[in-house]
Amino acid sequence: MIVKYHSQLKTLGPRAAQLFTSVNELRKPTFTLADVRLITGLSAAAARNLVHKAQQRGLVTRLKPGLYNLVPFELGWATEHVGSPYLIAQELAGAAPCFLSHGTALELHRMVTQPTFTIYVSCTRRVRPQTVGGYDFRFIHITSAQAFGLSKHWIDKERFVMISDMERTIIDGLRHPAFAGGITEVAKGLWMKRDVLKADRLVDYALHLGVGAVVRRLGFLLEHYGLADASALERLRSTLTATYQRLDPLLPAEGSFVSRWRLQLNVTPEELDAVRLG
Repeated sequence: MIVKYHSQLKTLGPRAAQLFTSVNELRKPTFTLADVRLITGLSAAAARNLVHKAQQRGLVTRLKPGLYNLVPFELGWATEHVGSPYLIAQELAGAAPCFLSHGTALELHRMVTQPTFTIYVSCTRRVRPQTVGGYDFRFIHITSAQAFGLSKHWIDKERFVMISDMERTIIDGLRHPAFAGGITEVAKGLWMKRDVLKADRLVDYALHLGVGAVVRRLGFLLEHYGLADASALERLRSTLTATYQRLDPLLPAEGSFVSRWRLQLNVTPEELDAVRLG
């Protein structure tokens, strides 16, 4: 959260009062100049002028050109305020289906020991990386068919955003380890939540996604940590082709080969076993 202070008195004129009352009633975490025009009926120039004056008086925070955030009155003399980055992420995605994923989901599910400083969002629309309100947002493009395995993450009693569930979070980490801290971090999350993760659901998700590298990595890790029975592992193995993939695509192509999973183990067994030690 970003908060700044000065001694200027906060006051509301009739137009500003109409705008902020409407924004609060709509439970919109942010609003645009188009929203201002729609609510107040002002022209584009008058809407910009209203928001500019409101910003000078500490009533709104400019997140980026054309996007603003209300400064709650309960913050007193605060003149800048950035609310939940997860709600901002949803706003940046627009109307396109999206959900918190990868390293952000790992952190929110408490599947990591180190925090991430980037907000990762999977979205069916291509959205460029950007920094808003001091937060870095990275959007991973997916197809509509890949928007599965989701749950609600509540921001407060009334507002929520969508997030990948624990199993989907692991699958996403196996597909794009770069957005989750690497394979060992994904393996750590898998081990940390071993008592609540459902192996059959992990297998279902991997097969539904249909990415061979994910199937290989999941099968190997489930077997290495003893987290799935033979039938679940065979469901994965039966789909393998002859192509080999690296266990961690971020690391060089070196290390032994495991024909059972068509993997090159460029992460040592000692590194994988260290995950069990927390």
